[in-house]
Amino acid sequence: MNEKIPPLYAGTVTKYVFVESYKTTPDDIAVRAYEVAQRVMIKETCFGMQITGEESDVEAVIAHIRELDPTHIFVKDRGFPPGDPRRCRANLGGARPGYFGHEFEMGLIRWISRGQ
Repeated sequence: MNEKIPPLYAGTVTKYVFVESYKTTPDDIAVRAYEVAQRVMIKETCFGMQITGEESDVEAVIAHIRELDPTHIFVKDRGFPPGDPRRCRANLGGARPGYFGHEFEMGLIRWISRGQ
């Protein structure tokens, strides 16, 4: 019963982009990402977005996004791409593992973005 599930997007990276700003919203960064996104997959979230693609393409999109509000946009790696059956809540049921960690981090980054 322990069948191996192959990775969906071999050779790619996935990054979370969080925004905690009084002037920039997750919608703003999504629009900014779509301006330059060519070979990446973008999944919008309530905290920002996930970007999946080849590392150089993902980094180019992130650099473009960060120009918008550099001290209030945060990026971190994600181990699995969106929809990966090994982590997707549609396959596992219930809340997505890690969601509560993001919620906690969002409470911390507002202090980091203010330099406190």
